[in-house]
Amino acid sequence: MKNQSVSKNIDWITVLIYSLLVLIGWVNIYSADLVPDSDYIFDLSQNYGKQLIFIGFTIILIIVVLSIDAKFYEKYTSIIYGVALLSLMGLFVAGKTIAGQRCWYGIGPLTLQPSEFTKSATALALAKFLSDSQINLKNFNHQLIGLGILFLPIGLIMLQPDAGSALIFIMMVFVLHREGLPAWYLWTGVGAIVLFIMALLLKPQYVVLITLIGVIIQYFYSKPVRRNVIASGIVFVLMAGFSVSVDYVFENVFQQHHRDRFNILLGKQVDMAGIGYNTNQSEIAIGSGGWIGKGWLEGTQTKGNFVPEQHTDYIFTTVGEEWGFAGSAIVILLFAGLLLRILYLAENQKTKFSRIYGYGVASVLFTHYFVNISMVVGIFPTIGVPLPFLSYGGSSLWSFTILLFIFLKMDANKVNEW
Repeated sequence: MKNQSVSKNIDWITVLIYSLLVLIGWVNIYSADLVPDSDYIFDLSQNYGKQLIFIGFTIILIIVVLSIDAKFYEKYTSIIYGVALLSLMGLFVAGKTIAGQRCWYGIGPLTLQPSEFTKSATALALAKFLSDSQINLKNFNHQLIGLGILFLPIGLIMLQPDAGSALIFIMMVFVLHREGLPAWYLWTGVGAIVLFIMALLLKPQYVVLITLIGVIIQYFYSKPVRRNVIASGIVFVLMAGFSVSVDYVFENVFQQHHRDRFNILLGKQVDMAGIGYNTNQSEIAIGSGGWIGKGWLEGTQTKGNFVPEQHTDYIFTTVGEEWGFAGSAIVILLFAGLLLRILYLAENQKTKFSRIYGYGVASVLFTHYFVNISMVVGIFPTIGVPLPFLSYGGSSLWSFTILLFIFLKMDANKVNEW
C-alpha cells in the first residue's frame, strides 16, 4: 500500500481526548495555584506558568516522536530499556533527594524523574520479548524472563524508595497474563493482598482458620482428577505462614508513614490533623462541590490551600470542588474513552509487537487513573501517583505523552504493514 502521511493516519480521536485532558489539567492547575496578586498566565513564578512551558515542550516532543520511524522503537528496544535501567541506577550516585526519596535528577531549576520514562521503556521491552514467535509463557524459563523484565526496574525503584511508581510497574503483569502467563500468578497476587488486609484486621489464629476453611472448600469443589492432598497442604502452610508473618513485616519493614496510611484506611487509626489530613481535606473539597460545583476559581477549599499538593497528586480535588459531580464524571468518562480507544486500536494492530505495546500503554494509564482517583476519594492509601495529563509536572506530562504517542505512531504506521 502507498505510504501516507502520519497526519492522515494518526488516530485523531485519541489525540482529541488527550488534548482535552491536558487542557482540563492546565485549567485546574491555574485555579489551584492562582494567587490574588497575579493573574498573568505566563507567570513563570507560578506552577501554571511553568506548566504552559511544559506543554509547549510537549508539542515539540510529539513532533519528534511521530517523526521517528515506527520500526525504530522495536529495533532499538534493548538499548532504550538498558538506558532506562542505567538512569535508575544513576540516581544512587547523582540523584536529588526530596522528602526522603532519591527519585529525581536536578537539572538547574528543573527535576526529572526517570522512573516515569522507564514505564515506556519497560512496555517496549515486554512487547519485544513477547512478540518473539518462539516465546511461550507456558514455559517456566520464559515466565522468569518476562517477570525479570518487569521486576528489574521495580527493584531499583523500591530502593529509592518509591512504592507508588513500583505499583504501576507491577500492574503490567496483566500484559504478561494477556499473552499467556498462567492465571495462578494473578490469583496468588490477589490472594496475598486479601490475606495481608485480613491479617491487619484480624488476629492471626482467625486468619489461619479462615485460610484452612478456604483450602478445604477449594479441595472438595475441585474436579476429582485435580485433587491433591499434598499440594493442598503445601498451599495451606504457605498461606498460613504468610498470614502470620504479616504483622512482623508491617511493623519492621514498612516505614512509619506507610503504617499510618494503612491504619487510617482500615479505620484502625484516626489522625485527621496529621497523616490523614490530605485525604480528609480532599474528601471535604470533592463533597462540597455538589452536582455542578462551585464554579471555576470559586473553590473555597482550593483557594484556602487546605489540600496540600493540590496541583500535583490531588488535582482531582479541584475538579470535584469547582466542577462538581458533572465535571468529575466528564473527566472520568474521558479517561475511560481514552483507555477503550487504546484497547480498540491495540486489537486492530497488524503486528504483535505494537499490539502488546498498546496493552502496556493501557495498563500503565489505567493503573494511574484508578490509584490516583481512589487515593483522592479515600479508598486507597496515599502513595504519590500523579493523574496522567492533569497533574502538574514536566516529567509526568512528557513521559505519558511519549508513552501514548509512540503507540499512536505504531498505529499510524499499520497501513504500511499489510
